[in-house]
Amino acid sequence: MKKIYLDNSATTPVDPEVLEVMWPYFANEFGNASSVHLFGQGAKAAVEQARAQVAQLIGADPREIVFTSGGTESDNLAVKGAAEALSRYGRHIITSNIEHPAVLSTCRALEKRGFAVTYLPVSEWGIIDLDDLEASLRDDTILITIMTANNEIGTLQPIREIGHLVQKIRNERQSQYPYVHTDAVQAIGKMLVDVSDLAVDLLSLSGHKIHAPKGVGGLFVRQGIRIESHMHGGHHERDRRAGTENVPGIVGLGKAAELARQSWPERMERMRALRDYFEAAVVRRIPDVVFNGDRERRVPNISNCTFRFIEGEALMIRLDLRGIAVSTGSACASGSIEPSHVLTALGRERELARGSIRFSLSKNTTADEIDHVLDVLTEEVEALRAMSPLFEKVG
Repeated sequence: MKKIYLDNSATTPVDPEVLEVMWPYFANEFGNASSVHLFGQGAKAAVEQARAQVAQLIGADPREIVFTSGGTESDNLAVKGAAEALSRYGRHIITSNIEHPAVLSTCRALEKRGFAVTYLPVSEWGIIDLDDLEASLRDDTILITIMTANNEIGTLQPIREIGHLVQKIRNERQSQYPYVHTDAVQAIGKMLVDVSDLAVDLLSLSGHKIHAPKGVGGLFVRQGIRIESHMHGGHHERDRRAGTENVPGIVGLGKAAELARQSWPERMERMRALRDYFEAAVVRRIPDVVFNGDRERRVPNISNCTFRFIEGEALMIRLDLRGIAVSTGSACASGSIEPSHVLTALGRERELARGSIRFSLSKNTTADEIDHVLDVLTEEVEALRAMSPLFEKVG
């Protein structure tokens, strides 16, 4: 059976070049990067090289990169850290209702501690309205946290416009807040991300979305921005994140960042061409398909489709039995019996929201794989609809 992986928004395979540079740090170069002896300083040099590589990818200074265990920790450190550092100035946070659970759950936890959170709605295409955001700003607003690209539908938010709007407000108020944080986990490596152009103060990224290993990520913290650490111990990461450095993982993230920086335009165009080819063929071959999210303003590797009259989970399982890996939404929300919070936020009825499938490509995806998926997908949608009472009734 041919196996095809189209769930790259959940995780990506480690690039062979990344794995190659990691291997020495599991055995021969095993030093603790905080040790002062030769072994430790060799590990520290590797960590600092990786820090520079990650910084280059997003146009930052290496001193502005904090290594974490992944996107979820980066989001928690950014949102909680900013809220706690600025709580004497205010306790109001603005986010959107389609954020990743790492942000939404953190905001709900802060609400229990007395913070007020405004959850901005999105349009039917999955984009917030800047006027809504501006109208939600208060004198006590200390943080705006809006994702760059949505992990389920790929829609891009107006982060640059938000960053520059807040810069203007801070200048007028002669204030250091609100801070702007963006979860850029799904955007890094798929598009150009420059923190200076975006004018953000905090930015989260994750290694396993760009062909680095799981268990390593990063948080950009602009110089002059204060956040409170929520892990206490040693003086690692400039006192912003205590804990012995995951040297092999950090080295892998650095190499993956370097490869992404060198090849992102080619990766982007190739994935976009394959995604557009896939979607055009789906429209030709399968009736009653709804595409979720903005068709233009999105990352190039995600296609979220609803196949009417069938359950998305049933289709996902049948595709899996044929060797094709896809998903019905965020892997971090798997196990929930409720339809996607992202699709319901778009105004999708439960029947449509429950019939969605996310196809997410990577730099490794081939045209032959897409052709095979199209053949199998067409067969399985037809088979499920033949068993669907709803399809029979409508037909």
